[in-house]
Amino acid sequence: MSLPNHARVVIIGGGVIGCSVAYHLTKLGWKDVVLLERKQLTSGTTWHAAGLIGQLRSSSNMTKLAKYSADLYLGLEAETGVATGMRQCGSVSVALTDERKEELYRSAAMARAFGVPCEELSPAEVKERYQHINLDGVAGGIWLPTDGQADPANIALALVKGARQRGAVVKERTKVTGVVRDGRKVTGVNWVSDDGSDQGTIACDMIVNCAGMWGREVGKMAGVNVPLHACEHFYIVTEGISGLTQMPVLRVPDECAYYKEDAGKILLGAFEPNAKPWAMDGIPDTFEFDQLAEDFDHFEPILEAACNRMPMLAEAGIHTFFNGPESFTPDDAYHLGLAPEMDNVWVAAGFNSIGIQSAGGAGMALAQWMEDGQKPFDLGDVDISRMQPFQGNQHYLYERSKETLGLLYADHFPFRQKATARGVRRTPFHRHLLDQGAVMGETAGWERANWFARDDQAREYEYTWGRPNWFDNAAAEHNAVRENVGMYDMSSFGKIRVEGPDAEGFLNHVCGADMSVPVGKIVYTQFLNTRAGIEADVTVTRLSETAYLVVTPSGTRLADESWMRRHVGEARVMITDVTAGEGVLAVMGPNSRALLQRVSPADFSNDANPFGTAQEIELGMGLARAHRVSYVGELGWEIYISSDMAAHAFETIFEAGQDVGLTLCGMHMMDSCRIEKAFRHFGHDITCEDHVLEAGLGFAVKTDKPDFIGRDAVLAKKDEGLSQRLVQFKLTDPDHLLYHNEPLIRDGEIVGYLSSGGYGHHLGAAIGMGYVPCKGETVADVLASSYEIDVAGTRVKAEASLKPMYDPKSERVRA
Repeated sequence: MSLPNHARVVIIGGGVIGCSVAYHLTKLGWKDVVLLERKQLTSGTTWHAAGLIGQLRSSSNMTKLAKYSADLYLGLEAETGVATGMRQCGSVSVALTDERKEELYRSAAMARAFGVPCEELSPAEVKERYQHINLDGVAGGIWLPTDGQADPANIALALVKGARQRGAVVKERTKVTGVVRDGRKVTGVNWVSDDGSDQGTIACDMIVNCAGMWGREVGKMAGVNVPLHACEHFYIVTEGISGLTQMPVLRVPDECAYYKEDAGKILLGAFEPNAKPWAMDGIPDTFEFDQLAEDFDHFEPILEAACNRMPMLAEAGIHTFFNGPESFTPDDAYHLGLAPEMDNVWVAAGFNSIGIQSAGGAGMALAQWMEDGQKPFDLGDVDISRMQPFQGNQHYLYERSKETLGLLYADHFPFRQKATARGVRRTPFHRHLLDQGAVMGETAGWERANWFARDDQAREYEYTWGRPNWFDNAAAEHNAVRENVGMYDMSSFGKIRVEGPDAEGFLNHVCGADMSVPVGKIVYTQFLNTRAGIEADVTVTRLSETAYLVVTPSGTRLADESWMRRHVGEARVMITDVTAGEGVLAVMGPNSRALLQRVSPADFSNDANPFGTAQEIELGMGLARAHRVSYVGELGWEIYISSDMAAHAFETIFEAGQDVGLTLCGMHMMDSCRIEKAFRHFGHDITCEDHVLEAGLGFAVKTDKPDFIGRDAVLAKKDEGLSQRLVQFKLTDPDHLLYHNEPLIRDGEIVGYLSSGGYGHHLGAAIGMGYVPCKGETVADVLASSYEIDVAGTRVKAEASLKPMYDPKSERVRA
């Protein structure tokens, strides 16, 4: 088969995800789709996958994609004639500790909210579902009847047959050797046949990097960052076991093991805590259906526990000891979407051992995104723009991948921090905070003080589903901000400078709020898409007639910068990331004004510096800029200091605060204060699929200004009325804890789930937020209902409010 000279899209990689993207693009009617595979289809990772099809994921949309995959695979044989081996045999997951049982029961509650059948099991019921298990130490479990297993290679071949039937060109033994670029666009792909006898270039409108464990290298060719690293992944297959019939998939995460019955044999796989990264020097060019060297010593602890858990294994012979590579990403979530560095390079790679169950949904979502030019629904969990540029560093990936493989089966405790590849990004205050007892967490590579330990307290997390070891510390920090004054480091938040003669007009096009404001004014606003969904949640400060500072969450800085770059058009502006150039100290609380007056001659009164304005100040012996805004709902300022003077500023404020009770605070305090004030958290409470009016943020949108992205959708929603509202909840029982995704029950029926949750130390109970359907209803109708939250199977009554339960009139921030 000869290759065309031009394609609308070239898909690089013929594993299950590349086949899925081709299938779904052609299903949408795309022509001129070309898929290139360096060796043979499925020969990288797909062919040796275990083929487990689980449907419950950690968020609603990831679950939606997994459910789509299962449904797709059930119908592929009828469409293509290729059997996928898809069987919904169900799955049992068991807990060997009370903490794991809490996790499983919370996931069962989450399943109810997401529409996935799931049942909590007692130990005896586990035995009924899986007769061969030894119940030693089993505390409980869950049963997911619609989970299953399938033949990975045949799924890929069925998908690619469907794509071919609709006109896709699929060429094996054709290696991509280079990508032709022109600025921010790819214009072609260079290829060579496996035997070197033929080569050429395909001009193309776009490419999709589906290269699996080669994804990082292919990304480099295309000028994009695709952070992933291959690790060794082990399983064994027994000899045939007499009388063994079809069984559910069994997962015993506390022993790092999963069990799958296949043709009268047992496949035992492992996600060990300390993984073995592979191919630091690159994947061999000859790699095709390759196995890696056995390492029985590495696998032996898993097998020993498994022989106890499944006594029949001790009697069965081992038919196959398999070791094959799979790719893992820094945060255990796959990479999907439009690469931030380029305007026509798409990515679907790094599937962290869940590629088979994810491929159908991921291919569908990406194809729809490519078709429409915008995400079909929130894909923030996997959007590749969440990855920071440094995370493509090979040494970083090697160190982090040792941990991420094992995290699939580790306890998924709330607030769990990564242990490897830490300390890469440090704020100017890092050492000062450590000296005062800071316990660090990590976000987007930034080391951030999450809480402060007492002198007699270990400076480490003790993970639990109950009240953690830092609960009282965070409460003290919270109360200091509410009652006196606290200071915390906000340096990691993204800072993007937008400047040029068209800066005002450009930002008025991108932002929902009005940017035609005086110099020194701070505006809270959102970037909206054409559906009025929220793409970013930011503050914008006007620094001069031609310059603005956009401040973003640390994890979305790159995504927000990319959004602006893609909407620049002909506007004469420069967009520059200046995050590392300034340190930021937030000084918050009713006594913050008095403290700042001690260290600066500036006037911090309401007349001179009202809420929502910034002023240049002298601070100690240096200079700074004081922004009067608050994410904790108190009087306060965010102090921006150039990095060279940041340490001096910290020391000056800290020393001045010693005799007025200044308390150093962490990110846990900030989160608990913001949820009391019902401030939205981007990525949880507000996403690209949440309408800005239904999120309760209509006050931040000015429809009387000239056209801006999303304006028509805002006006349409005003006419048609809201379909749902974001509501704040407070549990009536102060002992229960909320995190997020707990089912939301209205008048006895599940109507949704909490988008975020935390503990309100001032209000004295757990607080959550979640969307309540309200089509055709008044505010009074919404509040007249009775509400409960399902916490690990227990329904707990909750009070509901559409106004913030703390300081509903925002009198404190304006004091």
